[in-house]
Amino acid sequence: MQKEPVKPSLSTSPELRNSALGRLRSHLKRGHVYRREDLLGDSNAVDRHLKQLVDAGDLEKLAQGLYYAPKSSVFGRVPPKDNVLVEAFLKDENFLLLSPNSYNSLGLGTTQLYNKTVVYNHKRHGVFKLGNRSFEFRVKPRFPKKLDKEFLLVDLLNNLDSLAENKDDVLAKAEKQLNKFETTKLQKTVSAYGAGRTKKRVSSWLRDTQRAST
Repeated sequence: MQKEPVKPSLSTSPELRNSALGRLRSHLKRGHVYRREDLLGDSNAVDRHLKQLVDAGDLEKLAQGLYYAPKSSVFGRVPPKDNVLVEAFLKDENFLLLSPNSYNSLGLGTTQLYNKTVVYNHKRHGVFKLGNRSFEFRVKPRFPKKLDKEFLLVDLLNNLDSLAENKDDVLAKAEKQLNKFETTKLQKTVSAYGAGRTKKRVSSWLRDTQRAST
């Protein structure tokens, strides 16, 4: 879908439209996140022009060198989508967004709500504030392209000590409900992404399940 141009908020006189600032502004698209370097080709004084556009409300500064052309709805300004924001920050499409709240979908008794979004990636590590949001970036050698319940289980087990849940209760429910997961897929997921303790734990559960079935 083509992004609509930013609604004019600066003067639209012919002099402005034909100026470097006007040309830069005309290239902005609503809902798009820009790095400073993305705009160098459209301006002969990019820092001054960016400040003018921020002051006028045509851009919002999200972080050093990162800007957002705000999109509006009937409820007000719409924040940038997380995946668009993170992609611009990393200059990379290879990442995975995950909230610990997603563990609650597994039905293992987790009910806590966390105000945290984790970004598995290959470049950045640490907590970064982008706009009004904070993201916890974690460098990982590998991660899947999208979330599924097998990966969520493995990730939950990897991070169990950092959760506010009762660890023993979660482990007991996970072992009892192992039949909710596709065995072959779970084995591959554990092998690819599981920490050492997670691999041992799931392997033991699967062996016990196999013995019980025979």
